[in-house]
Amino acid sequence: MAKIHVDGNTYEVNGADNLLQACLSLGLDIPYFCWHPALDSVGACRQCAVKQYKDADDKNGRLVMSCMTPASDNTYISIADDEAKEFRETIVSLLMTNHPHDCPVCEEGGHCHLQDMTVMTGHHSRDYRFTKRTHQNQYLGPFIGHEMNRCISCYRCVRYYRDYAGGKDLGVFGSAANVYFGRETEGVLESEFSGNLTEVCPTGVFTDKTHSERYTRKWDMQFAPAICTGCAVGCNISPGERYGEVRRIENRYHSELNGYFLCDRGRFGYGHANLKNRPTHALVREGDSFVTKHRGEGVNLGAQLLKSGKTVIGIGSPRASLEANHALRSLVGAGNFYSGASAQDASLTALCLKVLREGPVPAATIKRIDQADAVLVLGEDTLGTAARVALALRQAARGKLQTMSTEKKVPDWQAASAADIAQHELNPLFIATPMATKLDEIAAATLRADADGLAALGNAVAHALDASAPAVSADADTAALAQRIADTLKAAKKPLIVSGTGCGSAAVIEAAANVAYALAKLNAETAISLAVPEANSLGLAMFGAPDLDAALARLNGQEAVVLVLENDLSRRASASALDAAFAQSTVIAIDHQQTATTATAALVLPAASFAEGDGTWVNFEGRAQRSFQTYDPAYYDRHVATQESWRWIAQLRTALGQPAWSKLDEVIADAEAAIPALKGIAQAAPNAEFRIDGAKLARAPQRQSGRTAARANIFVHEPKATQDPDSPLAFSMEGINSTHAVERPAALIPFAWSPGWNSPSAWNKFQAEVGGAMKGGDSGVHLFRHNGAAPYFPLRAAGQDGLRLLPLHQHFGSEELSAKAAPIQERTAQAYVAINVADAQRLGIEHQSQTRVEFGDYSLSLPAKVRVDLPAGSVGLPAGLAGIPPLVAGAAVRLGKGG
Repeated sequence: MAKIHVDGNTYEVNGADNLLQACLSLGLDIPYFCWHPALDSVGACRQCAVKQYKDADDKNGRLVMSCMTPASDNTYISIADDEAKEFRETIVSLLMTNHPHDCPVCEEGGHCHLQDMTVMTGHHSRDYRFTKRTHQNQYLGPFIGHEMNRCISCYRCVRYYRDYAGGKDLGVFGSAANVYFGRETEGVLESEFSGNLTEVCPTGVFTDKTHSERYTRKWDMQFAPAICTGCAVGCNISPGERYGEVRRIENRYHSELNGYFLCDRGRFGYGHANLKNRPTHALVREGDSFVTKHRGEGVNLGAQLLKSGKTVIGIGSPRASLEANHALRSLVGAGNFYSGASAQDASLTALCLKVLREGPVPAATIKRIDQADAVLVLGEDTLGTAARVALALRQAARGKLQTMSTEKKVPDWQAASAADIAQHELNPLFIATPMATKLDEIAAATLRADADGLAALGNAVAHALDASAPAVSADADTAALAQRIADTLKAAKKPLIVSGTGCGSAAVIEAAANVAYALAKLNAETAISLAVPEANSLGLAMFGAPDLDAALARLNGQEAVVLVLENDLSRRASASALDAAFAQSTVIAIDHQQTATTATAALVLPAASFAEGDGTWVNFEGRAQRSFQTYDPAYYDRHVATQESWRWIAQLRTALGQPAWSKLDEVIADAEAAIPALKGIAQAAPNAEFRIDGAKLARAPQRQSGRTAARANIFVHEPKATQDPDSPLAFSMEGINSTHAVERPAALIPFAWSPGWNSPSAWNKFQAEVGGAMKGGDSGVHLFRHNGAAPYFPLRAAGQDGLRLLPLHQHFGSEELSAKAAPIQERTAQAYVAINVADAQRLGIEHQSQTRVEFGDYSLSLPAKVRVDLPAGSVGLPAGLAGIPPLVAGAAVRLGKGG
């Protein structure tokens, strides 16, 4: 710690910080542009000038850039000095020389860092009276809009895109006052993290194109603290709504998880919530079509079906909330509740839960992954299954920069100096996967192998670390690589093992666990990260319910009533298996999407999307997090029957004469009592009775306008805002706003705003230290902690020979809900079959030729991609893409030429 003196006041700060970060952490305002908490300091904009003095007696001082000056003990500075203020105002005037006067039409208006800093410096008029420099904009794909004329040359975009995210197709061209930030030639930005440019850029150069189509100012949108459902990482998001539509998704800061950045799937995949073909009313099948019914009629019919005397079972879903799954379990009884996950997904997720809960190694947060100094990735292409982990792994590799800078006694926030010291040195990252990944370019070594080969490598590493671990026979090359990996992990201070269900192999997960267990005996700082299939897969696994295959086996064509919760079963089981099981069954589907399952149902009850309901989700590390309702669709159309799934089930219980719940907190309490593994989920966020100064907390900025006209096309009078019984949040702008940063828990902050700070940089005001944890702690609660010891997993027998199916998880298109968004569909590849070059030559299959693929009940005709990086005997199919049926890893495959 260090003591610094600012304008006559003394403060204690982190002496490792620069003065800008230290002052911002104290709540003091210094304008800045090029600096960012995740990108460190380059001193490019010269905006953060302060006056520094030698000591308390120095009256002259000198101007320094606070982002480039250490917060050393006994430093004396002035932010309010007249010369410093004049200098900062002059810099803004220079930066604004060529900036267009287009705030009224700029999409960044209202949450623009440039606007905030211009006001902060007191700059209010333009002196430049000549022709402004102009640039030609580029097409950058379906996600990002480009308006180069607004650029102030802060260099944040390229520093994030190239240095932090590892992108190669965005650069800076030109020199002096005529620099250009864009691609060499226009085209789609290739990085899966390009959307963060919209928040990294302090002006309106890079904007959210998906928002442009239905643009609304930030102050006119309604927000809620929510959880991304695009994968199991559990990134915190702020969906913004206007007129009953989700208009954009912004990053909601969480120091242990997403930090300042989201992946493009999570940011732009919200379109499913706005689809016009979504169920919004109770639908009853009459013949070959559906008839819209009133909510009460739908509930009564559902109750009649449940009382028909037939067997009743419930099929849950890993994309539904814990509360919805528990409500269904309570309705049908624990013995009649099935998880809804396929047998393979369920067993692999249960294995991951066992490793995390019963093993000696803690689950790594994204922040912990960032800090790893040696990593082994075994079998998981994280870009497809847990993209935020992939971005964190890049930071783990770049961590060598920090280590080498510290050794040279250079602050690691001195970006240029640290980069000069580190050059191209990286922390060791070993990647063993079936196919090449984008992270291979920064890997110390890679291995391409099938599941058996990957498991053999993992177990060989574990045995090299600990002779008591199971011994495995391996070829000389694998043994040498295993020894190299073991030596590297052993020498690391914070080693990390990454694996998961993506490879579809229990042997691979167990091998990764064995490595982590062996390493934990040598280093208590060892951590493990395991990717699981869907947003609530781990939470659903904690129910301990049988899987979908068990449900289908039980039905076996008998007469039954099957209540399916937010689950498209056609994505998890073959058409023949479903037809056989449901031949005599009556299906009640509760879902917010139109699916193959709802199409065959006798009754469809419209569920709430992620933006229309509350619920709890358990992420890949076992952290329970609450996601809150952004808006009430019935406010805009009182005839809409959409509501949370658990409410439909509660109404069914009432119609059946059973006790039911009326509030979310009651469901949560009941779930904790019924399922011991869920004990603690109530602590994920404050309950509905929480208040600040006796008031609820506002979902919308206090400047929200036009609310009285939101329904003017329906009825001239403004209805009373919806009253929310399930949370401490109030709809619209009524209630306490974000200015109460200290009292407002992190779980209840819907958007970033503080007086004078309208841009995403406002998160500074909610953090205990800039770039650190939130005041009062980050949101969420861990439901379990790892144990002190566990036995090694025994070796598994090798799989069968012949061509075997390998699911390939794509960042764009493999996840069910985001794949429904039009911008995501533009980035989704066409279905294909990947074949090893030797297998292709043996079968006479040429690259891009139409190929017949047969497995299980399916026969497909797909273009072939002949790959040198795919192990012989493996046949890759992109999971979840249009035309691709449910995939079972390891299933036997037959290939042939032609369609």
